Amino acid sequence: MPKVRHMKVLDILTAPWAIEPAKLLEIQAIYATHLRGDKIDIEAVEKRLGRPLANEPQPYNIIDGVAVLPVEGVIAKRANLFSQISGGVSTELVARDLAAAMADPAVHSIILSIDSPGGTVDGTETLASAVSNSTKPIVTLASGTMASAAYWIGSAANAVYVVDSTTVVGSIGVVATHTDISKAQASAGIKTTEIFAGQYKRIASSYAPLSKEGRQTMQDQVDYTYSLFVSAVAANRGVSTDVVLQDMADGRIFIGQQAIDAGLVDGVSTLGALVQQLNASRSSGPSMGASPSRAGVAQPQTQPKGAAMPITREQLAAEAPDVLAAIQAEGASAERERIQAIEGQAIPGHEALIASLKFDGKSTAGDAAMAVLAAEKNSRSAAAAALASDAPAPLPLQPTAAVEPKADSRADLDAKAKAYMAAHPGTDYVAAIKQVQTV
Repeated sequence: MPKVRHMKVLDILTAPWAIEPAKLLEIQAIYATHLRGDKIDIEAVEKRLGRPLANEPQPYNIIDGVAVLPVEGVIAKRANLFSQISGGVSTELVARDLAAAMADPAVHSIILSIDSPGGTVDGTETLASAVSNSTKPIVTLASGTMASAAYWIGSAANAVYVVDSTTVVGSIGVVATHTDISKAQASAGIKTTEIFAGQYKRIASSYAPLSKEGRQTMQDQVDYTYSLFVSAVAANRGVSTDVVLQDMADGRIFIGQQAIDAGLVDGVSTLGALVQQLNASRSSGPSMGASPSRAGVAQPQTQPKGAAMPITREQLAAEAPDVLAAIQAEGASAERERIQAIEGQAIPGHEALIASLKFDGKSTAGDAAMAVLAAEKNSRSAAAAALASDAPAPLPLQPTAAVEPKADSRADLDAKAKAYMAAHPGTDYVAAIKQVQTV
């Protein structure tokens, strides 16, 4: 039975993690001690830290109708060994508390208070989906660190803020490790032989050096998980995956304003300011029934990156008439240029098509050229088909009757015979007749 327990621990450690690499090394050191059979001296750890390891998960608190749900420490699906030592987050327990807050009639909004370097991928996507599908307004407030899996979860909220300019955000990436303990076992006089079925069952075994195939298998897992992470961030932040890959997801850490500039967070705020804004949004914002997962979002200091501030034409005319005039002039000029470019694509027979494209307000010269070419092609194909249908049917081929050569008359033979005799002196008349008949 102990070997089965150790295998489970090894599977956890070699699975993909969305966490800061330094924190993963720390966790691995804790588990390495555990795997050797050595007891973790909790009292010694507490003495070294100068504080008790009171890291039990805390339920949410309610401040003026706003539930503050802590997400602090290394993230894992369930509470475990490193949760006791370094503090941790059970995604199952957070999901449970989130569901309770959504059902609590005393709660109208939720704040995720995050300080975490990330953790295991297992459980992270499920919790992030629960945040994204919240039936009440939900905002993330990061203090200290919100990295990797913690950002995956936090970015799923309606809005994301940091408490100050030193808060660390990002580290969007996935890491997996392989530990070869075969030499360590050999030096201890131990040899482990694994009996398994299935080509990939132990392709990255810790009891042997990592093979080329094993490395590729692990890389494929990491790449796939990374694609899920990137897609989730793109959906959560309302941008394309290309933007996430280019500006956010190369594994970098962003600090304070850097995270705002990159689009990872929406601004700087405090817990008190967020509570006030969520209460203000509740009293003056949209109803809770309309788009509940995005209703009543607080906007304390900065507008989310890429968000447009709505303004009516009447407001612009009253507050900045010169700007409105410039916009109108620019728009009119652009429309004239568009119409002229479309007119340049005209060919005889397609005047009506050109006219419709000129005044639809959206077609470009390229669109017009393609439309005219397609129409001309259709027109020529129709004309060819019409000519083919109007052509007379071909007459059947009849064999030509043989024409017998017309026989010469007696007078003709006589004339030809005399001519032959004149040309051939000494030839008698009978011979001449025979000769001309054979020609």
